[in-house]
Amino acid sequence: MDYAATREEALARVAGAQDLGTLEVLRVALLGKAGSISSLLKTLGGMSADERQTVGPQIHALREGVSDALAARKAALESAAMETQLARETLDLSLPAPEMPRGSVHPVSQVMDELAEIFADLGFAVATGPEIEDDWHNFTALNIPESHPARAMHDTFYFPDQMAQHGQKMLLRTHTSPVQIRAMIADGAPIRIIAPGRVYRSDSDATHTPMFHQIEGLVIDKQIHLGHLKWTLETFLGAFFERDDIVLRLRPSYFPFTEPSVEVDVGFALVNGKRVLGGSGDAPGHGWMELLGSGMVNRKVIEASGLDPDVWQGFAFGVGVDRLAMLKYGMDDLRAFFDGDVRWLQHYGFSPLDVPTLSGGVGVRA
Repeated sequence: MDYAATREEALARVAGAQDLGTLEVLRVALLGKAGSISSLLKTLGGMSADERQTVGPQIHALREGVSDALAARKAALESAAMETQLARETLDLSLPAPEMPRGSVHPVSQVMDELAEIFADLGFAVATGPEIEDDWHNFTALNIPESHPARAMHDTFYFPDQMAQHGQKMLLRTHTSPVQIRAMIADGAPIRIIAPGRVYRSDSDATHTPMFHQIEGLVIDKQIHLGHLKWTLETFLGAFFERDDIVLRLRPSYFPFTEPSVEVDVGFALVNGKRVLGGSGDAPGHGWMELLGSGMVNRKVIEASGLDPDVWQGFAFGVGVDRLAMLKYGMDDLRAFFDGDVRWLQHYGFSPLDVPTLSGGVGVRA
């Protein structure tokens, strides 16, 4: 057999392969288990020693030559394919990189961080508590009597009676005030805390949802009076809305857990159909808007927390975080906060780098 001619024929076929698929078919036909060159190697077993000494090197040289040619041709075809792809898929390195999809911080989370930053500067610590509360912490310890409307089923989400613990009905907390009770019992006085978190009430419309966010503040110390409360609220609202002309009006009211109790109104003006806080509500073109409830902590609440109301006094206040976000950032439907609409979040959301700081501005967007 003319092994030199066989070698030249195989090399010509390899050189003529125009793509990687054709080259792979040719490799299998030549060097595969049933390939023509592999079959020649199998014939060595039936030859005599002299024949193998003569023919063996020729067959092995044929196999190595074809194998080298296949590898070289494969490298050449791959290089040509890469060059073709690069020529077709040009990349202008001077262009800005495409913007990658990214998430955003929900306005409620952002406002929570803003409030924590402001109150931390005022010396308040952040306190938390369970969202599934018992009747004593949520109502009784806060001087809310059995007949109070807040206990009614249409306001409160109660758990079945069989889930009661230690003789107390269980419910989804209706405010974060139970956190204040737990903090006073655990830490005593003096105390200065804010209690942000989720609360639950059976209500739903454009400005109410069954689940919403609330932040409450509590100060218990000696010789605390309403003047301290008013100053704290003015300082907090001025820093939050980033205005130095916040004007408050305190009106007598009633809350079971405070005495005396005051509703807090804030002056505002209508600008392009939006309420902009600032200035006195008695000024021309201005008005008053009820914003939050507050008052001096009731003696019975202080007693329920294990403190002596003749020694310790304090004030408390509470405001909806969602409402603060709506007023500051111009949102008019509370239900959109919980829809999970990505388009809404892209419009009203914040970059993770928009970390609130008092020096940089608690509401500054990057």
